[in-house]
Amino acid sequence: MKKFMLLSATAAIMLSSCVSQKKYAELETKQRETQDQLNTATVKLNSCLDEKERLNSQVSTLNNTNAALLNNVGDLATLSKKEAENLERSLESIKEKDMAIKNMRDAINKKDSVTLALVTSLKGALGNMSDEDIEINVEKGVVYVSISDKLLFESGRYNVTSRAKEVLGKVATVVKNKPDIEFMVEGHTDDNPISSGVIEDNWDLSVKRATSVVRVLQDEFGVEPARMTAAGRSYYIPVATNETAEGRAKNRRTRIVVLPKLDQFYGMIEEGMKEASAASQD
Repeated sequence: MKKFMLLSATAAIMLSSCVSQKKYAELETKQRETQDQLNTATVKLNSCLDEKERLNSQVSTLNNTNAALLNNVGDLATLSKKEAENLERSLESIKEKDMAIKNMRDAINKKDSVTLALVTSLKGALGNMSDEDIEINVEKGVVYVSISDKLLFESGRYNVTSRAKEVLGKVATVVKNKPDIEFMVEGHTDDNPISSGVIEDNWDLSVKRATSVVRVLQDEFGVEPARMTAAGRSYYIPVATNETAEGRAKNRRTRIVVLPKLDQFYGMIEEGMKEASAASQD
């Protein structure tokens, strides 16, 4: 009977870790898809700019060819029918490409501006904290806030310390003022095995720590739970070697991954890409 209960408890713990990993994988896939969208849009944007330059050159040639007629008569009607049609099509194509370029630029610039504003707000709120305890950086358009293990938790435990709650309160103030973002809390450990009391292993500890941070943000600082995800990464995503005490200390961390609600950029990017494709086929 005891063996059965132990197996059931172990299965439950593994299931909770798997759910977190699945949610994390979905968010990672979503982020990659959006980054691919932005990369494709950038390629399209460059293509449109090249095509626009070619069309401008064509219009310039047509204008030079017909300069005498325009000077003498001052009316497009005096151009040959073929020349007038070519000029009109070129001008219309340039207009369409300008609109497509603007839409794609707006989408990319809006995402960049949201990221910049978020980083500025976080650094302003956490400006007095030690760089060894908190790091804020941006990778591929995603904002990461890494908080050291020694600031958040006691060794081998997952209860958030009083000092850490001050930091989390500042983070909560920033994210609550920006409803267009959602974020994930990741727990990371070093590779020293742990098994004590209710903690099964490093997977279990990393998940429990992430969940503890999420609960504090929700219960004590009023962050909307639907905007948060808790995920445990164990010791499989190190940022330093686990061969030294200093490296292990860096690997024991909790990372808050902040994402703008990416759906708002899909429409703008797709619209620009469709218009660019349509214009290039004309």
